[in-house]
Amino acid sequence: MSADASAGPAMPLKTAERPAAVRPKESLGSRLAAVAGGGVVRVVLLVVGLFWLLPTLGLLLSSLRTPADISTSGWWKVFTSPSQLTVTNYRTLLDNHAVTDSLVNTALITVPATLLVVVIGALAGYAFAWMDFPGRDWWFIAVVAMLVVPVQVALIPVAKLFGDIGIFGDISGVVLFHTAFGLPFAIFLLRNFFAEIPRELLEAARLDGAGELRLFLRVVMPLGGPAIASLGIFQFLWVWNDMLVALIFANSDSQPITVALQQQVRQFGNNIDILAPGAFVSMVIPLAVFFAFQRQFVSGVMAGAVK
Repeated sequence: MSADASAGPAMPLKTAERPAAVRPKESLGSRLAAVAGGGVVRVVLLVVGLFWLLPTLGLLLSSLRTPADISTSGWWKVFTSPSQLTVTNYRTLLDNHAVTDSLVNTALITVPATLLVVVIGALAGYAFAWMDFPGRDWWFIAVVAMLVVPVQVALIPVAKLFGDIGIFGDISGVVLFHTAFGLPFAIFLLRNFFAEIPRELLEAARLDGAGELRLFLRVVMPLGGPAIASLGIFQFLWVWNDMLVALIFANSDSQPITVALQQQVRQFGNNIDILAPGAFVSMVIPLAVFFAFQRQFVSGVMAGAVK
């Protein structure tokens, strides 16, 4: 037998072993993000949200209790004595002309101030984004610089100006003040949003014969729905909840609900049957407007994504 035949079976050659892939070490931020996405954190956030809404629930239940019950026990006693609930406070509120008139004044101030800021801000934002005119960039820098001007700086000069032209203490003066100080943010927000619209889309509309006004109404405004809805929400809440400007520029005939409730506290102090329902109504109305605009905001986002 030959030497080759006497040798044992040939051993298969081993391929070179590949080094095991080194798993990258997770950073502290990634580990915290993984933990934050767990169910425990969601439960904690839910509990925090419920505690955050607790004062609102207490205000609602207090507005449905008589002054005698409020002075003798806490609002949580309603759960053991539901018979305490009554709508008498809201009837008293509706009979108080100072509060009901202030609600009307609040609407007369908030709605025009919101619409004017949205309309003028949208037109100016479109002009700064897509129209060429002398000094455009410098004018926009001036608008941005006005964002840092505090309201308190202009209270005395504007009050003197309104007194000279005869609108101090009138609703129109309050509306003009809110409009003037809401426009810089509106122009800044909408200009930056409109500038993100593809230029090709606007050029195609111009080739089809669309003028600037039609281009603004038919193309820019539908695409700017998310930003316009956000601006409307912010402006409405700012004006509705304002008390500083109203205290200075509104008189007893044009005061909004915030000033009316403050006057109720100063004049009577213990009239909780007016303050509790009035405070709850003044809070519910902007919440309703917020949720209504929120639906439009979501639909605007989806429409802008599809287009």
